[in-house]
Amino acid sequence: MWGNEYRTTMICLDSYEDGQMQGRFYNPALPEGKAFSSLSRLLIGMEDMLDSMKLPQAFSAVRSFAPTPERESAVASGQVQTGEKATFAVRILFRQNASWQGSVSWLEGKREESFRSALELIFLMDSALRSE
Repeated sequence: MWGNEYRTTMICLDSYEDGQMQGRFYNPALPEGKAFSSLSRLLIGMEDMLDSMKLPQAFSAVRSFAPTPERESAVASGQVQTGEKATFAVRILFRQNASWQGSVSWLEGKREESFRSALELIFLMDSALRSE
């Protein structure tokens, strides 16, 4: 089983102009962070990562007993990554109804909110960026 630390992905936003997000995301399942140049690349990259880990397993995925995958930790040094504009810790608890449910922490604003869909997550991140 994957540990709970694998449910949290750090999103480091380096630029945000005209609603266009660019940055990197980190998760213990990735050997190194992954860069993204748009919101769609962020969401697709995170979904691919979640699919490869099967954590949380998608609601519609076929369940089976499978061997436990090998794990590599990207956070071996214990160094926390941050973005130039903002940093969000996204904890995905469920993947139901073709979306994500969980909580997002805005590190610079020291606030945490729950979200019921990826769209609501986007709205929360956007509101934090617009308030700066």
